[in-house]
Amino acid sequence: MVQLNNIKMKTYINNTFVILLLLLSSCGISKEILLPTKDIPNNFREIFKIDSNSIGKLPVNEFFSTMAIRNLIDSALIRNIDLQLALKNIDAAELILKRTKLVNLPELNLQVTANSNRPSDNSLNGLSASQFLKTRHIEDFNANLTLSWEADIWGKISRQKDIAYASYLQSAEAKKAIQTHIVASIASGFYRLLMLDAQLNVAERSVELNKNTLKMIKMQFNAGQVTSLAVQQAEAQLLKVSQLLPQLNQEINIQENALSMLTGRFPTAIERSTTLSQLNIPEQLTLGIPATMLSIRPDVKNVELDLTISNANVGIANAKLYPSLVISASGGLNAFKASSWFNIPASLFGVVGGGITQPIFQRGALKTQFKLAQIEREQTVLRFRQTIIAAVVEVSNEQAKLVNLKNEYIIAQQRVKTLQLAVQNSDLLFRSGMANYLEVITAQGNLLQGELDLTSLKTAQLNASVGLYRALGGGWQ
Repeated sequence: MVQLNNIKMKTYINNTFVILLLLLSSCGISKEILLPTKDIPNNFREIFKIDSNSIGKLPVNEFFSTMAIRNLIDSALIRNIDLQLALKNIDAAELILKRTKLVNLPELNLQVTANSNRPSDNSLNGLSASQFLKTRHIEDFNANLTLSWEADIWGKISRQKDIAYASYLQSAEAKKAIQTHIVASIASGFYRLLMLDAQLNVAERSVELNKNTLKMIKMQFNAGQVTSLAVQQAEAQLLKVSQLLPQLNQEINIQENALSMLTGRFPTAIERSTTLSQLNIPEQLTLGIPATMLSIRPDVKNVELDLTISNANVGIANAKLYPSLVISASGGLNAFKASSWFNIPASLFGVVGGGITQPIFQRGALKTQFKLAQIEREQTVLRFRQTIIAAVVEVSNEQAKLVNLKNEYIIAQQRVKTLQLAVQNSDLLFRSGMANYLEVITAQGNLLQGELDLTSLKTAQLNASVGLYRALGGGWQ
């Protein structure tokens, strides 16, 4: 009899194994998709000399030589609210990662129960209790430990860990992206503040120049050499230039407030300790190669991690098509009388079991979910390519700005020098009666606009260098 039972048990196991093989043959393990990096260009547009060095690798304190900018950045890295929120997101992602690492541990629960049941006298349980137990109440006292564990045969659980780890790394990359944005914003804001200071200085000098012109025209009016129209035109020009002073002061206050907010402070004055004219525009900024940029830029790393998550989701969706193996065990003390509950070993019991579950009616829905995960992974690959193209375009744009703004600035410098000579000559010619007041006013107005444009162009060059630094991935090291 025992031998017959053993034969039946072996036959049952063999049949189960065959069924399991048939189920497994209907689905296959999906392969992970790698990043499409083979078509990344070897160099940026219009860069003929390839240099492996890149300013994107430089720490902030090495790229920015102005101490005032360094101080603002150091303050922002400590006090900026967006960065602090990003750090909290990292802390939350780290806790989720720790929790995910414990997913594959066996689940162990302690259960203690006490039940009292009064069955009907006409029921089978009631009759049995009255005849054999001599009682109308059936009591049950139980204390047991239950253990359950799912075998990670197809990597479903390990891929959940991959997702949690990639999400944790993404929170770190998000913090880096915020930091690069803050560094660039502070530098650009500081350069704009210096530009406004320079423009305010230009406007103040222009006001004094127009005051002298008005005084000279009034003297000629008193001498009967010009009409009242000349005085009115000069006064209007003076008022127009004077109107710039409150406008520029207002913009200075707003820009200081913006920088204060970036550094996590209430509005306050910003220390300059330098002027726009004292800043030098970098002559040559090394770009490196696109592959270097891709290894630094946080947004590119974020999309790479998206692909890791997508691969893991495909693996999880595929694993759900496979049978799951769950092993369970339970053991403890059980008795129908409280007095014999802890009577050991008579009250001891134990149960061990294992089960294989294969979805049947849900298989169509699971296959659809698997195909959907594959499509989402393909979308991630396309987004990665799109991010690479956008990054290379951004670097090329900033490089083009630097080259063309430099040429434009040289032309603007020559224009300002010419306008300065024009103002001097118009003043001399007006005094000698060889030029009228309109020519003087026009020359002064052109000089004012030319000097304002010159400060804007220099600031644009400085901002382009910052933009190139950020586009190459710099600002978070």
